[in-house]
Amino acid sequence: MKAYIEILRPVNAIMAVVSIVLIALIAWKFNLDVLVAAIIVFMATGAGNTINDYFDYEIDAVNRPERPIPSGRVSREAAGAYSLVLFVLASVLGFFLGSLPGIIVVGSSLLMTYYAHTLKRKCLIGNLVISFLTGLSFVFGGVIVGEIVKAAYIGFYAFLMTMAREIIKDMEDIEGDKMEGATTLPIRYGHRISSIIAAIFMFTASLTSPILYIINVFGILYIPALVLAIIVFIRAAFKILADPRKETAGKVSKQIKIGMGITFIAFALGSKTLTKMILGL
Repeated sequence: MKAYIEILRPVNAIMAVVSIVLIALIAWKFNLDVLVAAIIVFMATGAGNTINDYFDYEIDAVNRPERPIPSGRVSREAAGAYSLVLFVLASVLGFFLGSLPGIIVVGSSLLMTYYAHTLKRKCLIGNLVISFLTGLSFVFGGVIVGEIVKAAYIGFYAFLMTMAREIIKDMEDIEGDKMEGATTLPIRYGHRISSIIAAIFMFTASLTSPILYIINVFGILYIPALVLAIIVFIRAAFKILADPRKETAGKVSKQIKIGMGITFIAFALGSKTLTKMILGL
């Protein structure tokens, strides 16, 4: 049973659930729909991770031999069936919440499957799909709680940050991707170009994010946490630019993940409701 939980990559799935919790916090709306939406995102993300491992078992045998399928703890056939069941259950729950949520879940499920089968190996396209799906999870939360505009802003920055991390991860996984015949950005254009493009996404996210305070999307408490996140991203960008090797990519990927976590805290603190509660305004 442990292997079937592990293949979901529960930490990543819970990180995806943060998108729903964050939007609910910003809207200050916690009800059954929010709980169901969180379950949907966890299941769909877990199913996406599982179907990804199903198609990538040969790559993982090189890059991630400890994962459930290459290690022999879960058969490839069982993983395929497992992901299908999770996708179906998530879609049914999506339509329980309404037509639009249901359509988003079904569309996301199909896109995740197509990504795992084909798009992952395409230069930049695979990165764009994962980043789009990450941003879409925030929009999905916005649909549930009625905060679509703010959710779209947050989704956009989640897209930028995820693009940077996805490119960095491709730099880290280059050997296995080459064996599988993938055409990722580092394989086609090298580590130097990849590091520059990843840094551009980090710089763009960092330097434009204060706009959300300027245009009054978030309150003053957004700024202190955001400054900390910007420092993390800028340091990560300069680090990968200075040393675009596989070993450095692994460290920078972790830094970006930390920066994303701090950014989400900034979004939560910056919500008008929390600002009023904390500052007594």
